[in-house]
Amino acid sequence: MNIQDFHQYCLSKKGVEETFPFDEVTLVFKVMGKMFALTGLDSEEFTVNLKCDPDWAIELRETYPEEVLQGWHMSKKHWNTVHFEGGLDDAFLKKLIDHSYELVVKGLPKKDRETLQQL
Repeated sequence: MNIQDFHQYCLSKKGVEETFPFDEVTLVFKVMGKMFALTGLDSEEFTVNLKCDPDWAIELRETYPEEVLQGWHMSKKHWNTVHFEGGLDDAFLKKLIDHSYELVVKGLPKKDRETLQQL
């Protein structure tokens, strides 16, 4: 998956905005103000930090040691850094994005989840 496809896929989800809260080269996607994906626009490799269930994160890192690593500059327990131009197919990458988005939505206050459903 290339950066343009990643960008479009993230923005296609309900309640998502793109932001640059840290600097002009760190693109962050948020749902209802909470981060679910982060990527650097200035790096040679296209990697994305995605939230992940801790047990599945370990499994993914063991199964795909070249493509899925502990979250870089993130909580190692809850975030993975995923190589998007490696050996993982687009359908699987979308599944990882969806999982991250859904985890964040699940953790939103009830009022925000209800607002999101209305969109």
